[in-house]
Amino acid sequence: MTQYIAVEVQSTDEILMALLADFEFEAFEEEDNQFTAYIVKEHFDTPTQKQVTELIQSYTDRFRIYEPENKNWNAIWEASFEPVVVEDFCQIRADFHPPIPNINYDLVINPKMAFGTGHHATTWMMIKQMSDIQFNRKSVFDFGCGTGILAILASKMGADAIDAIDIEHESFLNTIENASVNNVNNIETYEGDLDVMPSKKYDIILANINRNILIKYARTLSERLHPDGILLLSGILNDDQDIVTDAFRMEHLYLKQQLERENWVCLRLEKHLD
Repeated sequence: MTQYIAVEVQSTDEILMALLADFEFEAFEEEDNQFTAYIVKEHFDTPTQKQVTELIQSYTDRFRIYEPENKNWNAIWEASFEPVVVEDFCQIRADFHPPIPNINYDLVINPKMAFGTGHHATTWMMIKQMSDIQFNRKSVFDFGCGTGILAILASKMGADAIDAIDIEHESFLNTIENASVNNVNNIETYEGDLDVMPSKKYDIILANINRNILIKYARTLSERLHPDGILLLSGILNDDQDIVTDAFRMEHLYLKQQLERENWVCLRLEKHLD
């Protein structure tokens, strides 16, 4: 049985939770005035523990690290996962949530692990931006697909072919499972980094990850986008917007529209060669 380390923090700061997610924490259990983050024990080596400790201490000194008893993980994510409703355009819900009537797209997503409400702002903005884009008969790439939400929505909106990739094995499997639950059969899912992807270009790329990964792959994402293609980015804090847009401007991708929600931004970039 997989062994976990728990990090209990006396804070409800969603930005801190999102930053901890970059360290391979797999679940966040939220309470009124604190949260507990869980990570596989073998992923929590001494250097990682040092970095995590320094990060948390920049927010609060009130935390503890311990090895918990075995948890009912399904109960944890079921209690934490909340439906995401984007106006009357789309709802993202687990199968135990009742559907809301008069929504254009009703997606059922059953995640392997919950990452807390901090991730809902970026997902909400990506979906909101997608509502203004024509996906019909377009080729789409979902970079860092997670549970497959964006890829599945793109398919429902008429995308012709979709590739999706995630470095995490659970996300790879979860995307395949959720596509099946939603009767979507035109998503090709890959596990690993971009080097496992076929060499091809796309009309639309969706990337809801984090600043460092986006900047690292700015050139590669530009190379994989057709001229006049659209790139949607999120997982970016307000304070990091300029550094991200500067990196992509160097690759002929220019900011056309942005959304802000709960200290996060979602950017719509379009590719235009000089």
